[in-house]
Amino acid sequence: MTHYEVPQVYNRLWTTEHEPVLHIGSGDTLSFDVLDAADGLYRDYENGGPLPERDPSRAYPLRGPIMVADAQPGDVLEIEPLEFSTMGWGWTGFRPGAGLLPEDFAEPFVYKWDLTAGDTATFLDVADIALRPFLGVLGCTPDTREGLGVMPPGHFGGNMDIRDSTAGTKVYLPVQVEGARLMFGDPHAAQGDGEVCVSAIEAPLEGTLKVSLHKDRRISAPQFRTPGPLRSGIEDAGYYATTGIGPDLMEASRDAVRAMIDYLVAEYKLEPRHAYVLCSVVVDLKISEVVDAPNWVVSAYLPLSVMR
Repeated sequence: MTHYEVPQVYNRLWTTEHEPVLHIGSGDTLSFDVLDAADGLYRDYENGGPLPERDPSRAYPLRGPIMVADAQPGDVLEIEPLEFSTMGWGWTGFRPGAGLLPEDFAEPFVYKWDLTAGDTATFLDVADIALRPFLGVLGCTPDTREGLGVMPPGHFGGNMDIRDSTAGTKVYLPVQVEGARLMFGDPHAAQGDGEVCVSAIEAPLEGTLKVSLHKDRRISAPQFRTPGPLRSGIEDAGYYATTGIGPDLMEASRDAVRAMIDYLVAEYKLEPRHAYVLCSVVVDLKISEVVDAPNWVVSAYLPLSVMR
């Protein structure tokens, strides 16, 4: 096993045309740092101040591609995050036309987080969020020369935003091209299942990954294995849940989140935009049933342990 530091090079498209930044073998480990999805745009932003102008060409800087020796199409690449640490700040925001509820929130908004406490982050005076850092983007390059944007994800992985891919979880990715061409980025400090406003606590991270190659496995899409309970310490106070019911899972998701926003506004006196941010960071969307046609049920779970 050899340990490497990932070079300070960023790419922003999935394509086999990128020059590899590193060549490694199975079982090797990688140390890295990676900027947030906005490329550090909000580093100096102060809550309530004017929003800096977004530059879409700077969005989603990714580390890689990293070539893995002997990796061939059909193999499986295992990525195990060993540790993550934040760099003291993060942000959550939404913009017109994006997120689960674009019709409800037409004006852009950003909330800047202080992450210097290390394990938790305070949201206004109503919640304390446990930090569970992970990489929102993790994938083996798909078999394409055409440059593909970071969104959406695909069978190769990519912008999956799986909140449980924290340290200790093993993520399995199908290899589509020779060498795998691993890339990663979009670091998050915390997120609810659904990431409903279009962002988590977006935060630059430092971390270490272990990379292993499996030539005797075949998978058609990413899979993962967690090291233990998913919500240890978070479930102790129970949940408050809202539901959305109907023939369309996306509409049911919207209804469940709208109901949760209404609850947070009424119960905790939050502004709707702050409630939307909180939903994106801590509320988990779950499909409660998909068998009672023609209506399906989506539930939005708020862990009460985070609320003051």
